[in-house]
Amino acid sequence: MSGKKAPIYKSFSYAFEGIFTCIRKERNMKIHCVFMILVIIAGFFFRISVTEWCICLILFGLILSLELINTAVESVVDLVTEERKPLAKVAKDTAAGAVLMSAIMSAVIGCVIFIPKLLGFLF
Repeated sequence: MSGKKAPIYKSFSYAFEGIFTCIRKERNMKIHCVFMILVIIAGFFFRISVTEWCICLILFGLILSLELINTAVESVVDLVTEERKPLAKVAKDTAAGAVLMSAIMSAVIGCVIFIPKLLGFLF
């Protein structure tokens, strides 16, 4: 194996291929993308502040990145073993837990941002 790296455009191409493959094949990634679109629509509707947009964008990146890592961990574990092994379960469950934790906290933060705006709109 030579030490020569692929051109930078190839690296970006591989990365985008990984993102789009995950979106196409992983149900949870599709769910995250739908919620991201809904939050973006709500953000425009309620005219959230620049700071609130930045918070939302950071959370989008966090959740989608963790879902990509979770998919990678699951794929590698499945590649290495088809047997049920306790450490394989720990790896998969822990990666899934990281996604769930970020999704829960993002939902809480979303409520902090959007509930007051919704109440102000309704009343």
